[in-house]
Amino acid sequence: MQQDGARNKKINPSAYNALAYALWRVIWNKDDFERYVRGMLQDHSELLARLDFGRTKRETAGALVELLRVNEARYLDVTVALMLDIAGMDRFPNLERQVDGAEKVALAETAVAELRRWTGKQQEIIKEHEQHAASIAESAKKAQAIRAFTEAHEDLKQRFFVMYQATDKHQRGRDFEGFINELFALYDLEPRASYVMKYEQIDGAFSFDTDHYVLEAKWWAERIGRRELDVFKANIERKGKNTLGLYVSVNGFTTDAVEVYSYSTPFITMDGLDFMAVLEQRIRLDELMRRKKRHASETGHCSLPVAKIFSESE
Repeated sequence: MQQDGARNKKINPSAYNALAYALWRVIWNKDDFERYVRGMLQDHSELLARLDFGRTKRETAGALVELLRVNEARYLDVTVALMLDIAGMDRFPNLERQVDGAEKVALAETAVAELRRWTGKQQEIIKEHEQHAASIAESAKKAQAIRAFTEAHEDLKQRFFVMYQATDKHQRGRDFEGFINELFALYDLEPRASYVMKYEQIDGAFSFDTDHYVLEAKWWAERIGRRELDVFKANIERKGKNTLGLYVSVNGFTTDAVEVYSYSTPFITMDGLDFMAVLEQRIRLDELMRRKKRHASETGHCSLPVAKIFSESE
């Protein structure tokens, strides 16, 4: 760290090099790397606009750190937040899942240790900017939450793949119920596990935007047909007037079943493609629910494919 007076302290160039190297090493998959960077820079769209995530991770990390270095006065807070967040990493779930995970983790630990050494030398700079300490801490907190949120999605996605390959269909059905509850809980939708009422069994329930939903979830080899949707509609209508429904069928619905509920419907539908879009964080679950519900309210149609949502956003 160069000592040029209280107002002119600079981050040592070697600290920037350590940051670039560690940023490249701590995440292996490019999609996860991009999500992390976007999360850390969510308040700096002008920086994101200058990054090309189509290049290698090392090139992107180097380009970002160079932008921070040449604009140090402007981006000191985000630079410090990024350094502290990476220096505070003690586990690397994305690396651990790789074939040669142990080797990649070892390299990441070395890179983080070197960055941590340099962050220790930047304490005077951090203290010097106490007026920004709250925003730095908040940025680091948000980044940590984003990282945990992303890791939870990744874990659920891997579980989804395991269930997809399962040979015990009955066990898969039970596992799928727990999977849905965890995913919905991640978005604070207050999921309730399956329960039994007189004459019927409900797979689950949850709350969303002040509405109460009953949930039916199936992972059948075939698509769900009209008979199953008719039964679900009758179950919903026996509940309160503010009760809606969500029917989940991983393998989708027959054309005639969807057609019957294309003009008036008390429920919305989801399929496996919807789940994959959420698990890959291409769309948030709550946003997907909101779009599907609005579509049903405006058109009476129970189905809004996630691909259509993406095409409308282009």
